[in-house]
Amino acid sequence: MDWMVTPAADRALSDVLPSALAALGTAGFTDVLGIPRCRSAAVLLVDGLGWSLLREHAADAPALNSLATGEPLVAGFPTTTATSITSLGTGRRAGEHGIVGYTFAEPSGGLLHPLAWVSRGADGRRRGLLDEWPPETAQPTPTALERAAEAGVAVRSVAPAEFGGTGLTRAALRGGEFRGVHALGDLGAELLAALAEPGPALCYGYHGHLDLVGHVHGPGSLPWRIQLAQVDRLVDSLLQRLPAESVLLVVADHGMVAVDPADAVDADSEPALRAGLRLIGGEPRARHLYPLPGARDDVLHAWRDVLGERGAVVTREQAVDDGWFGPVVTDEVRSRIGEVIAVLRDGAVVRSAAEPGESALRGHHGSLTAAEQHVPLLIARG
Repeated sequence: MDWMVTPAADRALSDVLPSALAALGTAGFTDVLGIPRCRSAAVLLVDGLGWSLLREHAADAPALNSLATGEPLVAGFPTTTATSITSLGTGRRAGEHGIVGYTFAEPSGGLLHPLAWVSRGADGRRRGLLDEWPPETAQPTPTALERAAEAGVAVRSVAPAEFGGTGLTRAALRGGEFRGVHALGDLGAELLAALAEPGPALCYGYHGHLDLVGHVHGPGSLPWRIQLAQVDRLVDSLLQRLPAESVLLVVADHGMVAVDPADAVDADSEPALRAGLRLIGGEPRARHLYPLPGARDDVLHAWRDVLGERGAVVTREQAVDDGWFGPVVTDEVRSRIGEVIAVLRDGAVVRSAAEPGESALRGHHGSLTAAEQHVPLLIARG
């Protein structure tokens, strides 16, 4: 399986905030990424901006590519927004923080969708879990933002206004002050305002439209390239206004690959992929499989037979032993991971009936390919 990128690399997305806080001189944090010493730092996460996509479309993003002088980071597994943002926000891998996928098993027997913090049962019914399984219980590890605020750093998170108080924000990014924004203009202004603080100051900012366009139209499509150019103009405007002794870090949560829906395997129309299963979680490029009692080996072999060379199907034990979820996997987190995990090299495993929206998308991520795992770490100093 030489197509896989090992998530246990030293330069990981989870190292970004600890390294930035060390660069601010905050006690208790270590800089493993070589961030310049600074008075204030801002981390702008551009959802879906994979390293290979950035380099392939350099003409559409000259400002971003002018900063692409180092090596990429490894996002971690699975390469999905909820997992990666929690890895960034906590400074830990999924095996410790427990947000192990796009959807995954929760204690009451359903699948948690952490972006919405709702559970879907085997019967397809959905219910909110904010009260029944609070984010602070599901992910109790103190975030890097909480630790920074306790150490006296002025901490600010800047994201779309509707993200304030959501389950994922509470799980991954609690701590400091949340500022809701509406467009590129106030996102950029909030980042610059935070960087102008007398310090030490840390700001996290999020932009999600590149990922959205990539899902709908495909990464590298003309709509995607035009959106990339807009992100580049935002970053260029920030570079022109960076205050002295400040550092801007641009990162991403995952890359993306194009998948023609006609080429995907549909688990909802393939009986062998449903047999023996209680739940199918994850997303089209990385599936958590939860077998009925005693059916694990049958599920493992059935999925291997159907997928063949398209990807790899492994047991939970193998994935944990190989470090997919990081060097540490707690007992509580282990129970959330599928007993069988299927990752794709080519194509996707969709669910046309259970997940019609996701199944119609042209851009996907979640797996262990370099296109999905490698994300930029772009550094600019004021």
